[in-house]
Amino acid sequence: MSTQQKVTRSNFYNVILYLGGLVLFLEWLYPIEQVTDTSSISIFVIYTIFCFFISLLQLKWWASFLLKGFGLLFILNGLYFDMSFLSREWLNYFLLEFTMNTKIFISQDWYYLSPLFRSFLFLLLIWLMSYLLHYWFVQMKRIFLFIFLTFVYITVLDTFTLYDATFAIIRIFIISLVALAVTNLNRDLEKEKISLERIKQKTKWTLPILLTLVFSVLLGLVAPKLNPQWPDPVPFLESAAEQVGGSGGSTVQKVGYGEDDSRLGGSFIQDDIPVFQVETDRDQYWRIETKEIYTGKGWESSADHDYIEQQGGEIHLDMYHGNVETEESTARIEFQEGQNFKKFVYPYGVKRFVAPMPKPDLFLDQITESIEARENGETLKLDYYQLAYDRTSYSLSALREDPGNDGEEMAEYLHLPDTLPDRVGELAEEITAGHETRYEKARAIERYFSSHDFTYQTTGVAIPGEDDDYVDQFLFETQVGYCDNFSTSMVVLLRTLDIPARWVKGFTGGEIIGEGNRDNHHIYEVTNSNAHSWVEVYFPESGWVPFEPTQGFTNLTDFHVDRTDTATEDYDDVLDAPETELPEPEMEPEEDETTPAMASPSDNNFNLSWWQWGLIALVILLIFYVLYKYRFSIKTKLLAMKLNHNQSQKAFQEAYLHLLKVLDHEGNERKNDQTLREYAKRVDAHYGTGEMRTLTVYYERMLYRNEFEPEKMDKLKNIWKKLLKTIIRH
Repeated sequence: MSTQQKVTRSNFYNVILYLGGLVLFLEWLYPIEQVTDTSSISIFVIYTIFCFFISLLQLKWWASFLLKGFGLLFILNGLYFDMSFLSREWLNYFLLEFTMNTKIFISQDWYYLSPLFRSFLFLLLIWLMSYLLHYWFVQMKRIFLFIFLTFVYITVLDTFTLYDATFAIIRIFIISLVALAVTNLNRDLEKEKISLERIKQKTKWTLPILLTLVFSVLLGLVAPKLNPQWPDPVPFLESAAEQVGGSGGSTVQKVGYGEDDSRLGGSFIQDDIPVFQVETDRDQYWRIETKEIYTGKGWESSADHDYIEQQGGEIHLDMYHGNVETEESTARIEFQEGQNFKKFVYPYGVKRFVAPMPKPDLFLDQITESIEARENGETLKLDYYQLAYDRTSYSLSALREDPGNDGEEMAEYLHLPDTLPDRVGELAEEITAGHETRYEKARAIERYFSSHDFTYQTTGVAIPGEDDDYVDQFLFETQVGYCDNFSTSMVVLLRTLDIPARWVKGFTGGEIIGEGNRDNHHIYEVTNSNAHSWVEVYFPESGWVPFEPTQGFTNLTDFHVDRTDTATEDYDDVLDAPETELPEPEMEPEEDETTPAMASPSDNNFNLSWWQWGLIALVILLIFYVLYKYRFSIKTKLLAMKLNHNQSQKAFQEAYLHLLKVLDHEGNERKNDQTLREYAKRVDAHYGTGEMRTLTVYYERMLYRNEFEPEKMDKLKNIWKKLLKTIIRH
C-alpha cells in the first residue's frame, strides 16, 4: 500500500471514529429534555454537530475558536436577546450579565444564575467536549472508557427517571461495536501490521458480521419478554436506606400528598406514580389546603373545619385584591384510576366550577381553604373536573409600597409556639437588617436559603426529638431537608417579624406530556413526587402572595414591573420573575440605549420546524465541506496575494511551509532522517521539475545565513505558484 493510500484510508477511518463519538455524545443530550425542565434541546444538538464538524476539519486553533465562539454567541442572541446582534447595546448587556453571574458563580449561589448564563455554561461544555472526544477518539484511540460511561449514564437514567432508554441502548451498542472495530483496524493500519490485500479479505467477512448484528438486535426487540419481577427500586432503596441504623417506628416517611402534618421530618420517598393530568395554558402550582398553627413539631389547623356551600358553582375564595392584574383561563383536571382526592386540586385565582354537569354541591372550608364536592351530604371523589380561574400578576412596585397595616383577622397567621428558641427571631432580624418594607424582608428570607449552606435532600432528613424544635433544628443544626423544612422555616422567620404568613400544600406543575385540545394548552402529568409545600405572605393592598424558598424550585407566580417605575426596580426581582409580561405601550417608545431588552427563552427566534433546521444545518455543513476540501487552494491564493503586497522574509517563509504541508497532504511527506535538500531532490525527481531545489536553497540561505534579496521575490513567487499547480494537477 502506498503512503498516500495509507494516509487517505487512515483519515477515512478517523472520520468514521469521530462521527461515532459524536453519536455517542448526542446520547448524553437526548435525555435532558425529559429529566430536566428544558423545553427543547434541538438548538444544543445543532451546536454539538457544529462543534464536532469544526474539530473534524482540524483548523488552526484561532480559526476554530472564532467559529465555535461565534456560534455560541449567535445561539445566545437568538434565545435571549431582542436587539441587534453584537451591537454596542448587545455587548454592554452581555458583559453586564456575564459579570453579575460570574460573581454569583464564585460565591456559589448557583440558584441565582440566570437562564442566559446557564445556557452559556452548557454550550461551553459542549464546546470543550468536542475537543476532548477528538483527543480520545482520533488521537489517542482510547474509546472504551467513554463507551462504558455512556452505558452507565443511560442505564442509570432508565432505572431512576422517566427516560426510556430501550432504543438508546441499542444505538449505543451498535455504534460502540463499529467504533471499537474501526479503532483496532486503524491501529493495525498505522503500525503497518495489515496490508491492503488483507483488508480486502477481511471485507468479505464484514457483511456476515453485520447481518448477524442486525439479526441479533431485531431478535432482541421482537422476542417476548417477562414483565418486571420486582417493583420500582427507587422507593424500596430509599425506604431501606432510611431504616439503616434507624429507630424503627420513630422514622417519619412520606410518599406523595398526605393530610397529617402534625409531625414533620424523615424521608420523602420519590414516587413517580402519576396522580392526575391537567390541561391548561401554563405551568403553575396546584393548591389543596393551607395550615396556620405551627406547633414546634409540625402544622395543625387553628379550628375545626368551617365548610360554606358555594352557590351556582361559583367559588368565593379571597386570595387577591382588586389592584392585581388578572386574565381568565381554564384548567381541566383528570385523576388517574384510584388516585382521586376528596379535596379539590385547584389553581391560584380559582373562580368557578365548570364541568362535569350537573354540578355537584361545592363546599369551601374557611379555615384551610380546601374545597369539597358533595352529593346528598356525602363527599364525592370526582374522576375529572374543569375549573375557571384568573391568572394573576402582581406589581412589584405595589408590593414594595404596601404599608403592611394588618387587621385583627391576621393574628392567627402570626402564631408561634412559646417554646420557639430566641435565636430563630434573632436570625430573622439579622437576615432582614437594612430592609424596610414587607416585600424586601420576605425576599431577603426567601433568598437566604439559597445563598447559604443549606442542602435540598429527601432522604436522611432529621426528625426533631422531644425537646427539639423542627425549624430551629433545620436552621442551626442540620441545614438538610426538602420543601417542608424550607417552607416551614420561612413562615416561622416571617412571623417572628410580625409579618403574616401561612403554609400551603399541594403539587408543583408536573411535566408536559402532550398538547391540549385548545390552542396554547398543554397536558401536564403530576406524580406523587410533585407533592410540595410553599409559603404565602399577606400584603393588605394585594392579598396573599406566593413565595418559594425551597432550593431548586422556582416561584411560578407572575410579577410585572410598572414601566413608569423601571428606574427604581431591583434587577434581581425582574430577573427572578418567571414569564413576566410588561403592559403594551400605546405607542412605540423611542429606543433607550440604557435599558436593553432581553427576550425570554420561550419567545426566541428559533421557532422553526425540524426540516427547516435540518436544511440550515445541511447548508452550513456543505459550506464547511467545500471550505475544507479546497482549503489548500484557498490558502495558496491568499498567500499569493500576501506575497504580492508584502515581499518579506516572513511572507516567503510562510509560503514555503505551506508548500511542505501540501506535499505532505499529497502523500509526499518528508522523512525524519531527510535534510531539506535531500527532500527537495526527491520531490523534483517525483514531479520532473527543479523548482523545489531552487526554493529550498533560497529558504536555507534566508533561514541560516539571514540572506534576503527582495529583488528575487517575484521570480521565487512564480516558481512557488508553478510548483503548487504541478503538485495539485499530478
